[in-house]
Amino acid sequence: MTSAALSEPGQGAFAALSEVVRVLEADPNTDWAQVDLGGLRAHLVDMDRLVMDTVVMETDLPDGTSAIAAGDADTIATLRRMVPAHAAQLARDDRWTVASTETSDGIELRVTSEIPAVVARIKGLGFFGLMASQDHHREHHFFMAQGKDAHGH
Repeated sequence: MTSAALSEPGQGAFAALSEVVRVLEADPNTDWAQVDLGGLRAHLVDMDRLVMDTVVMETDLPDGTSAIAAGDADTIATLRRMVPAHAAQLARDDRWTVASTETSDGIELRVTSEIPAVVARIKGLGFFGLMASQDHHREHHFFMAQGKDAHGH
């Protein structure tokens, strides 16, 4: 068996970093003075902490959901970095209304809609599905790795 037969370069965060490095190295126009793989790594750690360490209490609303997300001090810091940024991304979809509010021990993500099918989607996705939705993450990560404003794209 040769390495060409392998498709996964390791653990998820390592695989994401490996993929970005491969793309950066293949691009002769990469501005290596701006590359920030440490920043991307920190974000990948946040993503892992969000998924693995966050405790969520979801409340069904007639028109959507309210999710109170909490955890230890590191998780709360992660939530306060990630949820408002992702809420802004979610808000680009005009079929729903999105709000994130800091609480004393975490953050609330509230997503609502007047469209019954969208309400069902919101409830089906729940907090983690909403955080993972809207396939912008690869672009977001590549902007971060290049040292660019990842939320300005």
